Amino acid sequence: MVLPFPISNGMYLKSLELSGFKSFAKKTALSFDTPITSVVGPNGSGKSNVAEAFRFVLGEQSIKSMRGKKGEDLIFNGTKDIPRQNRAAVKITFDNTKRRLNVDFDEVVIERVVHRDGVNEYLINGTSVRLKDVIEMLAAAHVGPSGHHIISQGEADRILNATIKERRVIVEDALGLKLYQYKKQESERKLEKTKENINSVHSLRREIAPHLKFLKKQVEKVERSALLKKELTAHYCDYFKREDSYLKGQRAFIEKEQKIPKEELAKLERELTKTKSLLSDSNASDKKSRGVIEFEEKLRAIRERKDSLLRDLGRLEGEISSENRRILKFKEQTAMNLHKTVLLKEVESLQDSFETEIRKAEREESLPKLREILRFIREALSEFISKNRFGGQENLLTKEAEETVQKLTKERVTLEKNIETAKIEEDKLYKSYVELKDEIEKEKDTSRDAEKELFRIMAKEQEYSGRLHELRGLDEKLKLEEADFKRELAEAAALIGRSALDYDVVVLRDSVGAILTAEQIVAEPRSVQVEKRRAIEKLKIRIEELGGGGGADILKEYKEAEERDQFLEREIGDLERTAESLQFLIVELETRLDVEFKEGVRKINAEFGNFFKLMFGGGDASLEVIREKKRKKASVDDMEEMLSAARESESLEEEEQDKEGINITVSLPNKRVRGLEMLSGGERALTSIALLFAISQVNPPPFIVLDETDAALDEANSRKYGNMIENLSKYSQLILITHNRETMSHAGVLYGVTMGGGGVSKLLSIQFEEAARVAK
Repeated sequence: MVLPFPISNGMYLKSLELSGFKSFAKKTALSFDTPITSVVGPNGSGKSNVAEAFRFVLGEQSIKSMRGKKGEDLIFNGTKDIPRQNRAAVKITFDNTKRRLNVDFDEVVIERVVHRDGVNEYLINGTSVRLKDVIEMLAAAHVGPSGHHIISQGEADRILNATIKERRVIVEDALGLKLYQYKKQESERKLEKTKENINSVHSLRREIAPHLKFLKKQVEKVERSALLKKELTAHYCDYFKREDSYLKGQRAFIEKEQKIPKEELAKLERELTKTKSLLSDSNASDKKSRGVIEFEEKLRAIRERKDSLLRDLGRLEGEISSENRRILKFKEQTAMNLHKTVLLKEVESLQDSFETEIRKAEREESLPKLREILRFIREALSEFISKNRFGGQENLLTKEAEETVQKLTKERVTLEKNIETAKIEEDKLYKSYVELKDEIEKEKDTSRDAEKELFRIMAKEQEYSGRLHELRGLDEKLKLEEADFKRELAEAAALIGRSALDYDVVVLRDSVGAILTAEQIVAEPRSVQVEKRRAIEKLKIRIEELGGGGGADILKEYKEAEERDQFLEREIGDLERTAESLQFLIVELETRLDVEFKEGVRKINAEFGNFFKLMFGGGDASLEVIREKKRKKASVDDMEEMLSAARESESLEEEEQDKEGINITVSLPNKRVRGLEMLSGGERALTSIALLFAISQVNPPPFIVLDETDAALDEANSRKYGNMIENLSKYSQLILITHNRETMSHAGVLYGVTMGGGGVSKLLSIQFEEAARVAK
């Protein structure tokens, strides 16, 4: 795209679109194709709303600065002919081919929408974003919702009326130092947060310090306990080796003694089973005959039960079919809206409510009250009819019938399962019945000679069982000793670990150093083991007194606590380094701000003096960085200090605070005027214009909106003003809202704002040639 004029700052303001914003009810668009665009119109036509639209779309949050009390005041409120709007939207379009805005688009469209509920939306190229995103993107391009580049009506001399500190903020903003200020504020917030984190980490270290000290003492006990455990391990291994050898020897002896009686008893058991089988076969045929009769009775019963279940199933299927027909009938009636039935109690309830209202109407003389009662009756009747047309008794009956069908269906499923079970039982019984009858035919009676053999076997069993009984007594005693041994092994493992269970590798020796055999260990008196057991118990008591039972947990907890303390110490170091780097960054930003601010003031002074001389035909004006002494009463911490100070002096001592800002000095030609307070209204207007133009020359913003800043100028000064804006347009696009014909003559495009009787602003545009002709 070939632009109609050069862009020295790298960003081109293309258009502004308003929709439902203030007096602009319909969508209205302004195109900025020339360096200077002028918006004109009579008072009250809504032309200043254009300047406020710029503030609005660039993120201004002060509704008061846009002449409103709340967000809803910015939305077109409607007229007799045009309905009110539910939202106000302003859209601004930039040419970003030189990437002045930090987004990868050749054209950037920023839009802000406010709704009647106060909700705001921000969009960049149609994508919803946060207000912060818009502000940061514009700040990098030296654009914002307020400041030196949007000067509304009545605010032209704001910089003159401001305090020295407020003037500094305005100048810093104009010099493009806002981004540094933002970074400084972010760094200060991060530094404050880092200091809070440092205090929190210090607090955590103080909290865990007593616990860490306690754990350290416990670890010392654990270390002493470890030495005792080592001694205990040696005692345990000696004790377990002897006990294990004794128990294994006893177990081998019992198993050897039990072998012959068990084998003989097993042999006698087989002979006894065979003899008993011969004796019981003679009575088997009689028992099996009775079994056949029992099978026949069971078959008859199961068949009767199956027939009963089949009859019940048929009855259920008939009931289900009947209910389905009822459901179909109710649904057809409901669809036809015929034969509606209503419960009597509902009709009576409606009648009671009507009678209550009628009695009230009989006593009422007020016509509005009577109308209200009639309205209630009409609405109640309408609601009753609507309810029963789409609800009604038919729907209730349909629901009941459907519930009945569901219940009967569940019963049918249960019956079908029972019938299947009965069939399976019938088949099984019949198969067993046939097999039993076949066996009866094969059996024959046996001899009774086995009775004598039976008595012999029983006598032998009595003899071997007595011996086994004695051995079982020994076995039970041995089992108790083995159980005790296992418990001791478990206790040793819990107390001193796996090393106590490695007793198998231990070699036992007697008093002269000879190796003991298993037979010698078994033959030792049990009193030897008892004494060894007592020595072990004494060591265990000493270990328990030291808390050695939980040594591993304490060591683990101490290690974790120590690691956490070391981590917190490292964390404090990291945070302190972060704080130092942030402090360094803040100092660096402050230094850079100070240097660039003072350099900017120097450049502004050069331009300010030139513009001032141009406007006044001489004289001098400049900005001066000053540090004002602000006196403030000293604070008193408590009553005692206050009384002490009062005794020394009748008033509290005062301290001085430095407050750096900007002072403006002016010197008019041919006048002894050297202060802003002595300037007339016109002189103040000329001075503020000269200063604003000087600021804009030093760091030109992409565009400047001037809302009737030339209102107080006479014809001669208007020509000077026109020459100044002509020069300024080489660096920034200018949008001028004016009544001044001289100012209009410099515009390439003239937009006229008019307002009809309906209170709706309309826009007309005139090209430069026609604008010049009208202006002259």
